[in-house]
Amino acid sequence: MNLSVAVYDMADGRGTAYGADREYVTASVVKTAILAALLLRAQDAGRWLTAEQERLAEEMMRRSDNDAATALREAVGGIEGLRAAHARLGMDRTEAERAWGLTRTTASDQLTLLRAVFAPEAGASALDGDSRAYLAGLMGRVVPGQDWGVSAAGGDWALKNGWLPRSDSGLWVIHSVGRVDHRLMAVLSDGHASMEEGIARVEEAAKGAMRRPV
Repeated sequence: MNLSVAVYDMADGRGTAYGADREYVTASVVKTAILAALLLRAQDAGRWLTAEQERLAEEMMRRSDNDAATALREAVGGIEGLRAAHARLGMDRTEAERAWGLTRTTASDQLTLLRAVFAPEAGASALDGDSRAYLAGLMGRVVPGQDWGVSAAGGDWALKNGWLPRSDSGLWVIHSVGRVDHRLMAVLSDGHASMEEGIARVEEAAKGAMRRPV
C-alpha cells in the first residue's frame, strides 16, 4: 500500500507533505481539474458556462458522473486542452492520458490545484473569483455516500474523492482532496485490498494531518 499526503494551512501559509511527489493515477479526482479547465476556457471567452455545462458540472462534481466528465473533457479540447489547463494552474507533475481516470498526478500537484481554488495569493490563481466560488461550492455539496475522506478530519469541508479498482491487480486506488476547516489536504493512495480498507486509511491519514502542526 502506498499513501501520500500534502497539507497547506490557510491560517498561517505553512505546509507539510509526505511522499508528495509520488505519482498515482487520478481516478475521479481529475474531475476537479476538468472543471477548472472548463471555467478557464469560459473566462478566456468572456462568458460563463452554458446551462448544459452547468448541469454536467453538477453531475460530475456532486455525483462523480463519468459520462459528464467525458463530455466536459471534450468541451475543453480533450487531452491537449487539459494539459494546457494543468500548465496554467501550475500542475507541472500532472500528465493527462487518453483515459481521463488514468491521468498521472501527485499529492503536491493536487494541493497546487486546491490552493488555486481555495487560497489564491494575489495574482497566483488563473481562476477568477466567480470560477473559484463555483468550483468550491460544488465540492461542498457532494451527495451523501461520497462525503467520506478528508471530511473525517474536521467540521466544515469541501472535497472531491476518487476510487478505482485496477484491472491488472484488483487492488484499489483511493484518493480524497479538499478543504477541511482552515486546511487544504490532498491524500492519495493505492494498493488497497478493498475500497473500504482504502477509505479507512485515507481518513486516518486526514485526521492525523489535521492534528499535527505544519
